[in-house]
Amino acid sequence: MNADAGQLLAAAQLAADRAAAFISGEEGRLAPASWSEKGRADFVTEVDREAERLVSETLLSAVPGSVVIGEELTPDRPLSGLAWVVDPLDGTTNFLHRFPYYAVSIGAVAAGAPVVGVVHHVARGIRYHALAGGGAFQDGAPIRVSQVADPRHALIGTGFPFRYLADLPRYQVQFAAVMSRAAGVRRPGSAALDLCDVAAGRFDGFWELALAPWDVAAGALIVREARGLVTGLDGEPDVIRHGPVVAGNPAIHAWLLELLRDTDGGA
Repeated sequence: MNADAGQLLAAAQLAADRAAAFISGEEGRLAPASWSEKGRADFVTEVDREAERLVSETLLSAVPGSVVIGEELTPDRPLSGLAWVVDPLDGTTNFLHRFPYYAVSIGAVAAGAPVVGVVHHVARGIRYHALAGGGAFQDGAPIRVSQVADPRHALIGTGFPFRYLADLPRYQVQFAAVMSRAAGVRRPGSAALDLCDVAAGRFDGFWELALAPWDVAAGALIVREARGLVTGLDGEPDVIRHGPVVAGNPAIHAWLLELLRDTDGGA
C-alpha cells in the first residue's frame, strides 16, 4: 500500500460523491415503518447501510490493503495501518425528515493521525476537504476559521446528548453557561458539518459531549487545517475516539474549553 496523500484524497472524494448521489436520490422515500433504532432516537436505515457499502467498495478498490471503520457495518474494527473512518450519513434523522443538513464524512487516518478529510454536504452539494499540512477547502476555495475573539460576539455550535439522557443535566449546565455568555448557540444536527462550519468561520466554536471517531475524523482535520483547534474536554488533541469534542478558532476554543471545564460537574 503506497498511496500518497493526493491518491487518498481522490479516493475519498470519489467515494463521498458516489454516496452523496445515492443518498440524494433516496430522500423522502423511506416511511417511518422502515426506520430501525440502534438506540433511543438513533436511527439507521437501508440508505445508511448501502451508502457505507458504496463508500467501502470505492475506497478499498482505490487503496488495496487499507481498512474501513464505518459507523454502520464495521464500527468495532480496530484502528490500525491506513484506516478510513467513515460516517456514510451523518445526520440520519435530518435526512429522514428532509431537513437539509446531513453529510457523508470520510477521514483517512494513518498511525492514529488524520491525514485526509472529506465531508460532502449532500443537500447543498458542497464538498469540504483537507490534507494534513495542505490547508482546508470548500469547493476548492481555501477556508479559515473566524477571527472573533470576544465571546459576546461568538456563535457557537453544539450537539445535544440525545443518545445519552443521563448526560442531559450535565449538558444543560454547560448550555446555560455558554448561552449566557455568547451571542448565540445553534444545533443543526450533524457534527461533521458543524466542524466544517467552524473551519469556514460560520461558527466560532463548537462542543458536544458524546461523539464517535467517525463523527470527527474528517471534520477535525478540516478545522485544524483552517487554523483552528480541536481537542477533547481534557484538552488532548486525540479526538479519534468516543467522547467530548471542543473546537473553535484559537481564542474561542480557549474560552470555551475553560468555561466548560469550570461548569462541568460530570467530568
